[in-house]
Amino acid sequence: MLRGVCGGAIVSPEGLPLAQVLTFVVIGVGVAVLMGFFVAAACAYMAGLVGTSSSPISGIGILGVIVDSLVMYALCNSFGIFSLPGGEKFATATAIFTTSIIMAIACISNDNMQDLKTGYMVGATPWRQQVALLIGCVVGALVIAPVLNLLYEAYGFPGALPRPDMDPSQALAAPQAALMTTIATGIFSSQLAWEYIFMGMGLGVVLVLVDQLLKRSTKNLCLPPLAVGMGIYLPPSVQTPLVIGAVLGYFLNKKLRKNGGEQGEADGKRRGTLFASGLIVGESIIGVLLAGVIVLSVSSGGSDSPLALVNKDFADTAEWLGLIVFVATLGIFSKVVLGKNKK
Repeated sequence: MLRGVCGGAIVSPEGLPLAQVLTFVVIGVGVAVLMGFFVAAACAYMAGLVGTSSSPISGIGILGVIVDSLVMYALCNSFGIFSLPGGEKFATATAIFTTSIIMAIACISNDNMQDLKTGYMVGATPWRQQVALLIGCVVGALVIAPVLNLLYEAYGFPGALPRPDMDPSQALAAPQAALMTTIATGIFSSQLAWEYIFMGMGLGVVLVLVDQLLKRSTKNLCLPPLAVGMGIYLPPSVQTPLVIGAVLGYFLNKKLRKNGGEQGEADGKRRGTLFASGLIVGESIIGVLLAGVIVLSVSSGGSDSPLALVNKDFADTAEWLGLIVFVATLGIFSKVVLGKNKK
């Protein structure tokens, strides 16, 4: 049986002495602070130099969960935690919890530096920005957890569904979280295929070298390691829109450059970015609102599809209709990007 430890904000197996619990807390905090210091510096540097899109958040998360898991594995072995009921789950949860702190440090550093850089470029007042950023951290901490729990109750995540009768194919994809959980579980169960980790590291080095060689020896060719990595572990449902968007963007940029030169291309990219950002934010807001409706319906004993207008036999037709809407959206997006600036 598990019991909560309020002071350490962790869950420990029954019978674990308080001294050992405090040891886990102190070492976990130490790892988070030490790694967080270097992570914050690296992410802030990349955000300031290139932008948030080039910040190695995913790589930092993977590195963090490996380091945390190895540290916790050594501690658990020395304290005999794995022989206790729930010991392996405790170790996994502690490692992931510590990694989440490191990831939060990375994301906040990344976002704050991007905002401060943008503010410097437009002449914003630094201390006012810092106040707003601190408020944003507090508000985000208060909002994210309830929203995430709402999405979990409505849709669930792969391998963690709130109700037994839910369709696993409709669960929200979380490839990064699933990857980190797999790594932590593999380390604590002594079943992690380290050869694949080392193969990935070697492949990453090769890709970086090839990318640099292509950039130096050719005019337009490159092989971004990040894009290759995303193609390896992201599911096809996520990769397909990325590929279509990249191809569409290539032709749109080419046409913009032909018609309006560099300035025309920059204006078109700005319009496209604003339009795409609106789609992303709008989809996120609608998704949260729909999740709220589903949770309210289920909690009152209703259906988990309260807004459904048709039955499940309509699934094939719905996919074709979705494809039509997707193609239409691409057409509207292209029209907006290629349109003229409003005076």
